[in-house]
Amino acid sequence: MTDAATHETLDRLLSVMARLRDPDAGCAWDLEQTFATIAPYTIEEAYEVADAIQRGDLDDLKDELGDLLLQVVFHARMAEELGRFDFADVAAAIADKMIRRHPHVFAGERYRDATEQNRAWEEQKAAERAARPAKAGVLAGVAVGLPALTRAAKLTKRAARVGFDWPDVAQVIAKLHEELGELQAEIDAGDAVRAREEVGDLLFVVANLARKLDVEPEDALRAANAKFVRRFGYVEERLAARGSSPAESTLAEMDALWNEVRAADKSA
Repeated sequence: MTDAATHETLDRLLSVMARLRDPDAGCAWDLEQTFATIAPYTIEEAYEVADAIQRGDLDDLKDELGDLLLQVVFHARMAEELGRFDFADVAAAIADKMIRRHPHVFAGERYRDATEQNRAWEEQKAAERAARPAKAGVLAGVAVGLPALTRAAKLTKRAARVGFDWPDVAQVIAKLHEELGELQAEIDAGDAVRAREEVGDLLFVVANLARKLDVEPEDALRAANAKFVRRFGYVEERLAARGSSPAESTLAEMDALWNEVRAADKSA
């Protein structure tokens, strides 16, 4: 697609959004929406993009990226109606940011290796945060609306920048065992409220461990979910071949089939 065609297509999308939000001839549902009511859809569309990538479905990815782009256009249109900013401002801001954060590409800077480049990237981000209106605390600005595991990893990463971090993975694993012990103690005591708190502590340490291992916890858990769905599907298929179902089977029968698919996975 040529640059002219790209601009024309984008202008068409912006016009569609403007028409949907037209006070006289627009869509009643679209007119009722606010930043807050649209935000859940924005998050959902981002996850659907990730799902299409996980499945390797590029046709679906194209559609999901379009849905996600619509979310950006929707938010920008509402902001434009308030006289705050428009889609062009959004696009200009991210283009400026990318140029600013890649001086080795756009300004002739040279880095010895990827480590030095990443350090410069973080320094630039820190400078940008410092230039914004003051927000108290090292952890300020880590979005509350992030998925909890992702936010936990980001919080610990931010704290690690000022030296508040375990020095190695072994100590994080030791903390994981400690939290498991504390959870078990609350379970044994029959304290459901404290047990819930300990489950949260346990998950927080797991997110920290993922960060130390350079693993995105949401990605890892998404992959584990997909694996569980696939393996349980195998159990259902094998039971169906016997004329049965999970509800009609014993745990021992299902566990035996589960171990079959696990063994197959390990030998693959």
